[in-house]
Amino acid sequence: MTRTNPAAADGLDAHLVIDHKTFRLDIVLAAAPGDVVALLGPNGAGKTTALRALAGLTPLTAGHLRLDGNPLHHTPPESRPVGVVFQDYLLFPHLTALDNVAFGPRCQGATKSESRAQAADWLSRMGLTDHATAKPRRLSGGQAQRVALARALATNPRLLLLDEPLAALDARTRLDVRAQLRRHLAEFEAVAVLVTHDPLDAMVLADRLVVIEHGRVVQEGTPSDIARHPRTDYIAQLVGLNLYKGRADGHTVHLDAGPAITTTEDLSGQVFVAFPPSAVTLHRDPPTGTSARNHWRCEVAGLETHGDQIRAALTGELPLAADLTTVAAAELDLHPGASVWATVKATQTHAYPA
Repeated sequence: MTRTNPAAADGLDAHLVIDHKTFRLDIVLAAAPGDVVALLGPNGAGKTTALRALAGLTPLTAGHLRLDGNPLHHTPPESRPVGVVFQDYLLFPHLTALDNVAFGPRCQGATKSESRAQAADWLSRMGLTDHATAKPRRLSGGQAQRVALARALATNPRLLLLDEPLAALDARTRLDVRAQLRRHLAEFEAVAVLVTHDPLDAMVLADRLVVIEHGRVVQEGTPSDIARHPRTDYIAQLVGLNLYKGRADGHTVHLDAGPAITTTEDLSGQVFVAFPPSAVTLHRDPPTGTSARNHWRCEVAGLETHGDQIRAALTGELPLAADLTTVAAAELDLHPGASVWATVKATQTHAYPA
């Protein structure tokens, strides 16, 4: 999904400032019609607060909120051209799928027959025509999610908010519904803002990621740019990279806290250095005859299954994560407390300006 840059009078233009007793949210969000923006961040970062502010459920302390050039920060929630898909969907349990979707158009002044006709059209688009008369308790998680999405879209919102829309689904259903949701969002002509803890959901569904920590935006960009150039430990863990900061002097980066790392990039000044856990090779004895320019003495702090591999958490000269096969872990006799040597080739590191 390739989008254009936000224009001044179109799409979302928001500066959200909210003060609580012990927390302050202060972020800027801008998106053009057709953009899908994902808000990512650890628990307590301010993602849900931002979503509630966009929906009008939490008032701004300062800043502004404009949609297609129209100020919304003093507009009550029910009068905003905003659709919301909540984490638990919040479908009306006493209404059928058809009447759940028809509720929005009916509130906007459509007649009963008009609103039900619109609802039927949306259910057809979602592949749910056969479930129009079913009540929520008769729907699967994936079906309920699509009814909730149809209900939000039936009001023709200019801003669609999705709060962890796939969190309530099991892994198998999540895969299918994620693909369907991507298709529907690609067809959506207004702005969509997605809050999620799942990096895969964000990478698959969004055009742009906005990462929030402690109520501030710490990084934003395309999924590929953020995956390749993480700028905080949280983002590095999110995309599965070891990340360090230091001062570069040519091909050597002297870390702020730790040893030096040799890289292929020729840089100077403050930089980040990143490499994946799969780039790390472990040895029980000091490595000899290896082409790896980087090697550090470490200790195994913990082991856990990671997909079809074992991920080792290492402490010592350089804290890092290493991925290896179960066979390799057994041959090395890895266990918490074991002393190992970790090596990484310079060609497998990536350095970039901080």
